[in-house]
Amino acid sequence: MPQLDTSTWFITIVSMIITLFIMLQLKISKYAYPWSPELKPLSTLKQPNPWEKKWTKIYSPLSLPPQ
Repeated sequence: MPQLDTSTWFITIVSMIITLFIMLQLKISKYAYPWSPELKPLSTLKQPNPWEKKWTKIYSPLSLPPQ
């Protein structure tokens, strides 16, 4: 039974990792990121919901009187 030749495995794996790294760098470099991201205040983003205008009470089934 012939012996498996593993002499080229190292260079194959290293070249594959380098190629994947370069491809990832090229893919990431296509995106335009903002220079200084700033947080928007949450108060300006809040929109009033119709159910927040009135008070509602939620009854738990266990707190209701037995029927």
